[in-house]
Amino acid sequence: MAKWTVRERWGNEIYLTEERWQHTLERHKELTGLLNEILETLRRGRRRQEALDPNRYRYRRPCAALPSEFSHIVVAVVFRYKEHSDGTRLPNNFVTSAWGVDIYSEG
Repeated sequence: MAKWTVRERWGNEIYLTEERWQHTLERHKELTGLLNEILETLRRGRRRQEALDPNRYRYRRPCAALPSEFSHIVVAVVFRYKEHSDGTRLPNNFVTSAWGVDIYSEG
């Protein structure tokens, strides 16, 4: 199964699995054909930490390739750690979903 990994501008490595990409496309048809834009959103987008869950972030970036009713891509990421049998902890940061939004109509 495919897995794409990028490093965002704060130095964190984030991955997107094929399963999560397919899950996203099933629910958000506006992202069809925009995998590279999703990865660019992670690399270069603005990041905001979720208020109720400090391990979750949303990355947002303008995208002209979206259908006209959308202006930006939003990508949801969870920051976690995997503990190995020797006790070392390694980052395990992954995409949960992505979608298109029109920031000019957000409340």
